[in-house]
Amino acid sequence: MILTVTANPSVDRTLELATPLRRGEVQRAGVVRAEPGGKGVNVTRTVAAAGLPTRALLPARAGDPLLAALDGLGLPYDAVPVDGEVRSNVTIAESDGTTTKINAPGVTLTAAQLESLSALIRTHANGADWVTLCGSLPPGVPDDWYRAVADALVTAGCRVAVDTSGAPLRAAAAGRVDLIKPNEDELAELTGADAAELRDSLSRNDLRPVVTASQALVEQIGGSVLATLGARGAVLVSPTGTWCATPPPIVPRSTVGAGDSSLAGFLIARTRGASAPECLRSAVAYGSAAAALAGTASPTPDHLDLAGVTVTELSGAGR
Repeated sequence: MILTVTANPSVDRTLELATPLRRGEVQRAGVVRAEPGGKGVNVTRTVAAAGLPTRALLPARAGDPLLAALDGLGLPYDAVPVDGEVRSNVTIAESDGTTTKINAPGVTLTAAQLESLSALIRTHANGADWVTLCGSLPPGVPDDWYRAVADALVTAGCRVAVDTSGAPLRAAAAGRVDLIKPNEDELAELTGADAAELRDSLSRNDLRPVVTASQALVEQIGGSVLATLGARGAVLVSPTGTWCATPPPIVPRSTVGAGDSSLAGFLIARTRGASAPECLRSAVAYGSAAAALAGTASPTPDHLDLAGVTVTELSGAGR
């Protein structure tokens, strides 16, 4: 079982434009989509499509459009009732693959509702292969909530993955985590590396600064780091090895949710007992497949090009 926690879920609305976005003008969307979203929900959708057991935990009141959408997809979930409607996020997807996303803040959670969500996680975590703590935190939730949840889960013997950003990410990385999935900017923020230098090195196909930063983070959290690098693929650093993977060629349609699919791909492979490099291969194949789909559509195994992903061992790099 892969259990996902989405503290700030959403209904993701995607508008596809046939021409570039023109600020201040009236344009018509060619295609409009509305899909259940939030990082953890996206992971659950991808895991379910792969045929593995999964469950999404989230705050949402009965009858919310998000829950209706999850019911329509047949996805398993448990929800803590809240006082308002789940937020809607808007993505504008241009024909060249450029995506612009506007995220709403989300429904404020009371202390009692947050405790109910924490209790729900503890109840379902028993026996889960992984618990993933995903996405932003809504108003009313302290920045260190993921850290507090992770501490309780690790103490109970659960494996924990984290995919968030900003202050919640910094707090989560301050203690034990089995897997953390930053991009290059988040990696720089966590380790004190220079983000501009990381991006510049990547533009020259030099992975050493990313590897060095990831190795420092591995020592900090005691687990593994899956650094997703967009079109350049990903780097996986574990306590025992370092690997990089380059993606197969694709025509990008929307990068929104691609990182969530990468995390799902890694966890799918790990749950099935794959080696670290094969987990990385799966992560990059899933992320690439997601980027080739419209909106926040979840890739299925039929979309994957596992053979097109090149995995290279870099053990010792950066040390």
